[in-house]
Amino acid sequence: MNSYIINELKKEESWRLFRIIGDFIDGFEIMPDLQPSVTVFGSARAKEGEMYYERAMELGSKLAEKGFTVVTGGGPGIMEAANRGAFEVGGNSVGLNIKLPKEQKPNPYLTHSLSFHYFFARKVMLVKYATAFVLFPGGYGTLDEFFETITLIQTEKLKPFPVILYGKEYWEGLYFWLKDKVATEGYIDREDLVIFYMTDEIDKVVDIIEKFYIQGMKFLRGEAYGI
Repeated sequence: MNSYIINELKKEESWRLFRIIGDFIDGFEIMPDLQPSVTVFGSARAKEGEMYYERAMELGSKLAEKGFTVVTGGGPGIMEAANRGAFEVGGNSVGLNIKLPKEQKPNPYLTHSLSFHYFFARKVMLVKYATAFVLFPGGYGTLDEFFETITLIQTEKLKPFPVILYGKEYWEGLYFWLKDKVATEGYIDREDLVIFYMTDEIDKVVDIIEKFYIQGMKFLRGEAYGI
């Protein structure tokens, strides 16, 4: 490989570093002013009128009325529903969007919107300032957020906060697999199953989050990735 190509590759890596720093700076400048916040995950494919879309809207409204900022990935589906619920009652509604080859446009129910080049920088912002996580039914992206977060809590890289799975019918199969297969065969401890909650009640979700926040446990807002 000739020296010209090597030098061009080095320049490209240097610019990538600046882009990464830029992603973090944008988040660090805005997110601390929007506390307390709750991050909501779920499928981008959910449609208005479907049960989980409507329940996510209800959750967004109730969290905003309690003074929580609602944070999502900024896209359609469950993300849009949670943002919409908060937006329509005059609450803070944040979308942390990701720039993709097939552009994902921010949903129209945002009071604050940030766009990230890198998934990992966006993920830090979704986790770092969260008082709680609520996960509605979703696909690989939702599962990725769930497993990474409970892994960070399990390994004490992230101080505990509520991780709540909404929709027992959807999530119970995963829970029983973790309990009957993964824990039974010793790959996780039984105590690791209480890192997260599972419920069908929106009011229960709000109650768990509110009580957790009001108790004033300063360790709740853990710092993921050592940042």
